[in-house]
Amino acid sequence: MLDATPLLRLWAGHRLRQLARQDAVAAQRRTLLALVRRAASTRFGRAHDFARIDGVAAFQQRVPLRRYEEFWREWWQPAFPRLTDLSWPGTIPYFAATSGTTTGNTKYIPVSRAMVRSNRRAALDVLAHHLAARPDSRIFGGRSFVLGGSTDLVSQAPGIRSGDLSGIAAAEVPWWARSRYFPPQDLALIADWERKIARLGPLSLQADIRSLSGTPSWVLPFFAGLAALRPDRPMRSTSWYPDLELFVHGGVGFGPYRSQFEAIFAGAHVDMREVYPASEGFLAIADRGPEQGMRLLADNGLFLEFVPVEEIDLPAPTRHWVGDLAIGQNYAVVVSSNAGLFAYVLGDTVRFVDRAPPRLLVTGRLGWSLSAFGEHLIGAEIEAALQRASAAVGIPLREYAVTPLYPSHAGEKGGHRFYVEFAAPLPDAAVPNFVQALDSALAAENADYRDHRPGMRAPELWRVGCGGFAAWMRARGKEGGQNKVPRVLTTAALRESLETFLRQSSPQS
Repeated sequence: MLDATPLLRLWAGHRLRQLARQDAVAAQRRTLLALVRRAASTRFGRAHDFARIDGVAAFQQRVPLRRYEEFWREWWQPAFPRLTDLSWPGTIPYFAATSGTTTGNTKYIPVSRAMVRSNRRAALDVLAHHLAARPDSRIFGGRSFVLGGSTDLVSQAPGIRSGDLSGIAAAEVPWWARSRYFPPQDLALIADWERKIARLGPLSLQADIRSLSGTPSWVLPFFAGLAALRPDRPMRSTSWYPDLELFVHGGVGFGPYRSQFEAIFAGAHVDMREVYPASEGFLAIADRGPEQGMRLLADNGLFLEFVPVEEIDLPAPTRHWVGDLAIGQNYAVVVSSNAGLFAYVLGDTVRFVDRAPPRLLVTGRLGWSLSAFGEHLIGAEIEAALQRASAAVGIPLREYAVTPLYPSHAGEKGGHRFYVEFAAPLPDAAVPNFVQALDSALAAENADYRDHRPGMRAPELWRVGCGGFAAWMRARGKEGGQNKVPRVLTTAALRESLETFLRQSSPQS
């Protein structure tokens, strides 16, 4: 295979110089005006007087915040699946079918051809930052492995298809990248995750894999399968993909998985690069080291707003953008995109660590907070506390979920139950130490938890056996690709589903 990395390096140099000069505020203002001009003649644009919008303030005055359910009910559902000149000019060719992590209901997110191009440019930006970190890279000398869901798309109408976002990306792979893409189409189409992985593993060992992209929670079991295929070799990436140089990850917080990947990549100098993609668009890419934030994509077809989480349900919340955001504030993300989403509440929460250029950390989901007893814990604080507790007992965690426990009778205190899957069995004797460390860490992370803790009982721990969460997700038909373990079980049905499965599969300890 011809190594095209020198050509990529030339383009990456140009792009990196462009980013170094970029004014994110000006870029976002230009993006918003380009979006409203392009959509001004659509039904949505006319209804919201896009032709008269001349800046951020005018846009925020004319276009209220909407969640998916409102967009679907008011604008998309009546015309679905043929959305023509509705909120974006032309006919939407794709819908990303995504299962809501907290609700489980399938959502159909419009994906325009302009959005496809934006996602492609974002992928190239990932490579540009990788080449900046690895000047000796030969990444286009081999194949790029995308470990995602099925690429099989469902025909909704002539010329209109829906499916996993990775399937849409696979359908739109440019001609010059097809020979470098892995897996082959016949395997990528397989919907059954177990059968797909069983075939992908051996075949991938015969390919020259230079980069790997996937959700950490599904990549780790895949690596375990590779290790079983070569039991005589160390559990290291060099045993399977000796020239692997880039691991692109996103979709879930990387903290619980970092130590495990560091062990697997030991000695291989693999660049672990976090990204922030969503079905609604590609938002940010890590351009620095771990925990230093992901750089906002200011010029790639998305205009982004940020609402303080505590205001998101108010009738008139404060709407910030890169021109006036604050460091350290927990924000709900609002997206306007070149696929016809305008002032759309994404559902994610973020915190900025830099303003020039804007860099953010994903802190969780709007539904992933614990506020049952006034504790106001957000996802990032829960995850950080769990990591500190697992470090205290010397055993990394793999997966977790948490649910509030409400009092069942007068005088009983409420609290939290944590379901934790460890990388190795946690001995009975270590359980009290873990719980105490978790309790202390939660108090250190969040003053509200510390203040309300006297009125709550100590955290409870359910130990989940190795692979337990993955098995539960498979049992629910939620395996692989975009499916992620729900971190906060806010409904009784979801909690009962997990606990019933755990009781039947192995006794809770």
